[in-house]
Amino acid sequence: MDSSQPAARPGGVVGILAFAGIVAAITQTLVVPLIAELPKLLDTSASNASWVITATLLAAAVATPVAGRLGDMYGKRRMLLVSLVPLVVGSVVCALSSSVVPMIVGRGLQGVGMGVVPLGISLLRDVVPAEKLGSSIAIMSASMGVGGALGLPFAAAIAENTSWRVLFWVVAALALAVGSLIWAFVPAGGEATGSKGFDVLGAIGLGAGLVCLLLAVSKGADWGWGSGTTLGLFAAAVVVLLVWGVWELRISEPLVDLRVTARPQVLMTNAASVLVGFAMYAQSLVVPQLLQLPKSTGYGLGQSMLAMGLWMAPAGLMMMIMSPLGAKLSAVKGPKVTLAVGSLVIGVGYGLSLPLLGSGSPWSLLVVTLVCNTGVGFAYGAMPALIMGAVPLSETASANSFNTLMRSIGSSVSAAVIGVVLAQMTTDFGGYALPSEDGFRAAMLIGCGVGLAAAVVAALIPVRRTTPAGSAPAPVPAPEAAAQA
Repeated sequence: MDSSQPAARPGGVVGILAFAGIVAAITQTLVVPLIAELPKLLDTSASNASWVITATLLAAAVATPVAGRLGDMYGKRRMLLVSLVPLVVGSVVCALSSSVVPMIVGRGLQGVGMGVVPLGISLLRDVVPAEKLGSSIAIMSASMGVGGALGLPFAAAIAENTSWRVLFWVVAALALAVGSLIWAFVPAGGEATGSKGFDVLGAIGLGAGLVCLLLAVSKGADWGWGSGTTLGLFAAAVVVLLVWGVWELRISEPLVDLRVTARPQVLMTNAASVLVGFAMYAQSLVVPQLLQLPKSTGYGLGQSMLAMGLWMAPAGLMMMIMSPLGAKLSAVKGPKVTLAVGSLVIGVGYGLSLPLLGSGSPWSLLVVTLVCNTGVGFAYGAMPALIMGAVPLSETASANSFNTLMRSIGSSVSAAVIGVVLAQMTTDFGGYALPSEDGFRAAMLIGCGVGLAAAVVAALIPVRRTTPAGSAPAPVPAPEAAAQA
């Protein structure tokens, strides 16, 4: 630990790291109010403008596991500060952009900074007292929901009342503020392993495989799911990721220790994370559209972008409100139970939507989002606790980053699947094809099924030990020295 750093004050450390998570989430939702306007603002086609969102997704997927591994090697606090640099630079580039290429570059740089959340969660294990760790992890995890909740109305209000460039200047200022607070008040912890070297080939291989996979998932609907480009990318992803896996198993200092990720507790938690990521994202695709579609459709609610953001905001705040309850449940019953309960609540939330759709009132959709995000709050706080309870202290950031990647893959698949459902189940409205009410019901039914599936997977997680209430997950011995149940 750097002796020049202050001693940890748990409340302040958690607050600062949660603020970092909120800024990261705001960055991700920043361009949502601008989607329809981007082609005109950047003088480009709608297809090219969609890369403004895709670039952030791809960059975050590649950078997150890399940042986690570097955090384990050289210090999580140090990598937190490093990750904020491209976030600031990318925001400035976007603010100054007048065409699509620099905007895509800027959004890609912003995506590189998305590793701050898993790094922050992992740092908590080093600098927060054991009795406060569970609740701290839950609060940090919930910060993503708060950021998403605040991001939509914040971005909509600015976009409607001033220049869209202000959005990016504000994010740049917030990221600088986060960096200053971390530098001044967050201790480094004694976590650096001083590993011999960084797995450059592993990072390139994982990055290439993820880019192929996520490009195919996110752009398949535009290119055609049966097109040569889409199928070729899927095939390339399979081949590259298989070769990458063989490489990771053969070297002594891998980017991702696949022997650790293959432990039943870690493997099953990551599987549940993919499903939770899918279920979490599905309602965030459906509900905003229902709120904004014209009332004359018979099922739309005719809300403005700003009003939609305000109706969505309480659900994100619910994650923060419920996170302490999730932490208490984990302390008493274990994070496995909390993850299963959270997933079940998500499924119930989607189930409630089926009789409530078409009610003509935004209050019905508010109920659905509140219930779903209550479950997400429980689940998001439990997943890092399960991961950190099954990996060595030296691999905390890497394992958490890989878990975050699994959630992101779930969200990407959700976007593709729900997008296909809504694109196929349409109704004619004034010469325009809009998603039909049956399409929205089908999407919510899929979300319900995936949420229930996540609950089943969570219930089957084989937890190796029971962590006493209020204590930190104990480090697990290295793979060659530990037999897993």
